[in-house]
Amino acid sequence: MIGRLTGVADSIEDGRCLIEVNGVGYVVFLSARSLAALPAPPARASVLVETQVREDAITLYGFIDQAERDWFRLLTTIQGVGSKVALALLSALPPDRLAAAIASGDRASVTRAPGVGPKLAARLIAELRERVLAMPVGAVGGLNAIPVAAAPSGATGDALSALINLGYRRGEAEQALAASIAALGAEAALDALIRDGLRRLAR
Repeated sequence: MIGRLTGVADSIEDGRCLIEVNGVGYVVFLSARSLAALPAPPARASVLVETQVREDAITLYGFIDQAERDWFRLLTTIQGVGSKVALALLSALPPDRLAAAIASGDRASVTRAPGVGPKLAARLIAELRERVLAMPVGAVGGLNAIPVAAAPSGATGDALSALINLGYRRGEAEQALAASIAALGAEAALDALIRDGLRRLAR
């Protein structure tokens, strides 16, 4: 199985790249994010690879970093999410924004990806909401990578932890949640706090 390719990016087309390694050209399918990160051809490039072997084809999917490859693997475990849909999701939402959308139950953001309708978005959110906390999100390093000290308890503390672990600064996360609590009430549910907090932070 091919896990990484390092060679010359010979040509880049819509959704794929031809990488030449020792005289052999490999067609690799990538997300828009990964394609944009590749150097302009012809130039040396290195991509992580997920190899899919079927009776009629061997297909290579490439990723600019480990976070995106891990997300690809996770997404394709969901019923109705094939490799093309997984790449579409990662093209529409990089790992950090995809994690935030799933954690906050933001169906509208998830359905931005071609091939993802409301029902599939709901299934993704329902099945991945608990698992998303363990996933890497690129530069942030993971939703659980940043410790939260002296956080408030209950739903407010959990919401603050989630926002900080998504990469937002503690001060801005606290300010957004304060506004959310003022609008939604002190007894607001965790999901509602995260969703409203993310909306305010995105302004």
